[in-house]
Amino acid sequence: MKAVFLDRDGVINEDYGYVYKKEDFKFREGIFEVLKSFQDKGYKLFIVTNQSGIARKFYSEDDFHKLMEWVKKEFAKKGIKITDYRFCPNHPDITGECECRKPKAGMILDLAKKYNIDLTNSIMIGDKESDIKAGKNAGVGESILVNGNIFDIIKQKGYI
Repeated sequence: MKAVFLDRDGVINEDYGYVYKKEDFKFREGIFEVLKSFQDKGYKLFIVTNQSGIARKFYSEDDFHKLMEWVKKEFAKKGIKITDYRFCPNHPDITGECECRKPKAGMILDLAKKYNIDLTNSIMIGDKESDIKAGKNAGVGESILVNGNIFDIIKQKGYI
């Protein structure tokens, strides 16, 4: 099985910093079209996201999970299935080092093992260098840095 691993803040939604309420969650322009295209090409969709706001006590894990369930339902309304997600609630200055915080590959490797994903035929999409490094550290075949309109960038890569 091939997969697309997506960072959340800055890729799926606008990154205003520590987004944890649906009222503050704004989907990025083109994200529905991009994910539908990948899904139609046989990719399973996963979200892998650092959430240091939990370690910083800005919001709880429960707040995070409630928002993610809402996000999955919003995608489902458009016929897009987010198969699963992983998050890192840690921050090295607060909770110490961990294996899940990007650029480490823990979240991706966990999902790859659980869902038998062929990482060499999979894609990581992120808006920060740590996302790209996480993809490379996990052995993901292609990592795409998006720092503009995601639709245009993915189209230029030939996936749409």
